[in-house]
Amino acid sequence: MPKDGLLGLQVRPGHPDFLDLPWDLPLGRWADRCARIVQVQRGISRHEVLFVQYERAVYAMKELPPLVGVREYDALRWLEERELPAVTAAGHAQVLTEGEERSVLVTRFLEGSIPYRTLFEHAGLEAHRLRLLDAMAGLLVRLHLAGYYWGDCSLSNTLFRRDAGEFRAYLVDAETSEMHESLSEGQRRHDLEILEENVAGDLADVAAMLGESPPELDETGEEIRRRYDGLWSETTREETILPSESWRIHERIRRLNALGFSVGEVNLVATGEGNRLRMRTIVTDRDYHRNLLQGHTGIVAEDRQAALLVNEIQALRATLQRGENRSVPLSVAAYRWLAERYEPTVRRLGPLLGRRGDAPEVYCQVLEHKWYLSEQEKRDVGLEAATQDYLRRFAGVPAPTPLPSDRPPGSESST
Repeated sequence: MPKDGLLGLQVRPGHPDFLDLPWDLPLGRWADRCARIVQVQRGISRHEVLFVQYERAVYAMKELPPLVGVREYDALRWLEERELPAVTAAGHAQVLTEGEERSVLVTRFLEGSIPYRTLFEHAGLEAHRLRLLDAMAGLLVRLHLAGYYWGDCSLSNTLFRRDAGEFRAYLVDAETSEMHESLSEGQRRHDLEILEENVAGDLADVAAMLGESPPELDETGEEIRRRYDGLWSETTREETILPSESWRIHERIRRLNALGFSVGEVNLVATGEGNRLRMRTIVTDRDYHRNLLQGHTGIVAEDRQAALLVNEIQALRATLQRGENRSVPLSVAAYRWLAERYEPTVRRLGPLLGRRGDAPEVYCQVLEHKWYLSEQEKRDVGLEAATQDYLRRFAGVPAPTPLPSDRPPGSESST
């Protein structure tokens, strides 16, 4: 009979090899043999879980039935490749302990994360309850947009981390998940039904812990679902616009940005109903834009600046595709934007750069001003008019040289 210990160990680069751990024992008996064990804030788990420290990094070790750890490891890698909010898989082990084969999943502990029970233990729940619900709904929308069926969505299987006054939710348990190209309506609804049932159980535990059920906990599962439905509708719905209403592209992108989503692409297709277009946005996660902007233009910007600049490139790309009636690579749109919009505008903004900060920031202020003027007039006023008005208001300098407007190519000689 094989000797107790490791049967196989897979570890990703950048993490310890974990070979000094007592793999010949079940996790429940590691305390007497492992000096690396540490205590951190943790939620409830149906499996044995403990935490070990290597220098400044802490890792969670979760004991699972054979092969389940491999499946969950693969699911977490899938999520990481798509930059979705989840704990990071560091490795997994197949072990034999006390004559029984087990699997151990190793994940990197999410620094600064808070289990939901910790949040509910302290006074002032109402101050962050709504943010918590928004974070939970936003996480599930992101997962479903990527084709990820959770199968066990709950507060217990989620960690929360504060993010500029808000909360961001992270998946921490992927045992029951499935990955698809896209989810059917039935799959999404079933995941939401599981969410409501699990949240009710989570909050029953909180009520038992507190000795009573605070009024603000009532119907929390239903409230998360309502917020999910609103987010899902906003991120997936299509709109019909006129070719002259390019300002509505920016308006929709701004609404999605305000909800915490970035826009990776805008598709405009003819509806077959005369002079009308169908607009559909493709949303991505928050870290998408900085790398995309730098890769295509060389511009280094902060997160929100990068989102605004890439949004403008995507809007220009959609306009070019419609005007030329063919697909336009993002690199082509980025080159046109840089040469025809960004660089000429930054040159004209020279009087403000010394006082108002760097070029991306001031250019973004002009974009905000353009959106404000366009919303007032219910039409796209164009970059030239916005720049001229901005300079007049904030620098007292007339704008002498016309810039390309945002009208489709072919409608003017400068585009």
